[in-house]
Amino acid sequence: MDRRELLKMIASATGVAMVGMPAFVLGQAPVPQAAAGFTADEVALLDEIAETIIPRTDTPGAKDAEVGSFMARFVTDCYTPEDQAAFRAGLADLDQRASGSFMALPPAARLKMLTTLDREAGEQARRAWVAADGSGSGSGMHSFTMIKQLVLFSFFTSEVGATEVLRYDPVPGGYDGDLPYEPGTPAWATR
Repeated sequence: MDRRELLKMIASATGVAMVGMPAFVLGQAPVPQAAAGFTADEVALLDEIAETIIPRTDTPGAKDAEVGSFMARFVTDCYTPEDQAAFRAGLADLDQRASGSFMALPPAARLKMLTTLDREAGEQARRAWVAADGSGSGSGMHSFTMIKQLVLFSFFTSEVGATEVLRYDPVPGGYDGDLPYEPGTPAWATR
């Protein structure tokens, strides 16, 4: 099964909660590669952002799962032109906040910047809920929310994320409502 088929199955199972139906509908039509393709430098940037969010510890990190190349393919194949533009604007914003290049920052400064962006994105999301009637600010999703969601989605649906970080069970068994739980054990995953 290829990733496109997997994404269709995930979308039908989750009600397309993460990225919305237009992304999956657009994924059915060919997207011009010249207009939406990512360069090797941009993929490397995506890898560094992802590795800052999910670093290698005693378990694999985002780079181990090649998250950057999957993110580039997903944005190219599945996002609407408007979402692609918002995603790319988020990447440009990172470089602007870094006074030129996110890649040139030391790891601690990268983490601090992404933590600040995550806080801003959370605040924007809260304002959007409060202003659901359209009377306030908060229209649209913060670009960092798009980036972070795609990092998490890319990593935990990868073979590395599912088998080496989550407890992988290729064919889940029957329901057992009384499983022993030890605090700190990872969640389950299937692919």
